[in-house]
Parts: sequence; structure tokens; C-alpha cells
Amino acid sequence: MLTISADNNVQTVITTFEMTPGTCQDLLDALTDAYASFISKQPGFLGAVLHVNDAQTRIANYSQWKRREDFQAMLRSDEMRARNREIAGLCKSFEPVMYDVAASFSSDS
Repeated sequence: MLTISADNNVQTVITTFEMTPGTCQDLLDALTDAYASFISKQPGFLGAVLHVNDAQTRIANYSQWKRREDFQAMLRSDEMRARNREIAGLCKSFEPVMYDVAASFSSDS
């Protein structure tokens, strides 16, 4: 389960994908399959969420990993390299960026 908190000692990765509305569903299907079939089974994976904008021109992916090295090992795997080639063909660009949570807010704050 994802927990967004500055107190967590996890690696947060936010990946943004830019595509045309015509390829949004295909890309979403490819990402959903990647998570269901492969990524979610990798060591250190904690959880992920996919967000699609109203215009269907961007997908934002928020994921958490136990360690930076776990995420990097998943990216270097032969299966993920092949999946990333497919994903790259469905979008104009994508960029995973590692972040540290600096602050979090909720209705209880």
C-alpha cells in the first residue's frame, strides 16, 4: 500500500508519459500489464498508481520502492527493457524521476 509521508524511508518514483489521445488507452493497457505481470512482483516494489489527464495526453505514474537499487534493478532487467521499448513506441516521451517526499498533507492535517 502506498503511503505518502515525509517520514517514510522509501524511494518514490514519478514517471510522466506524453502521448496523443489516440494512443492513451494502448499505453495505459501496456503499463497496466507491466505492473500486473512483472513490476509488482519485483523485489522492493511497494505500490503504484496510474493517473490519466482529462485530455488523454499525459499519464503520471507514482510508484514507491523499498530502495533506489530495487527500482534500478527492475529497469535493468531484460523483460523491462523490452517493455520499455514497446512503451516508447506508444508515447512521445517518458521520464522516470526519483524523488524524496519533502512534505505531505491530508484533511486531518
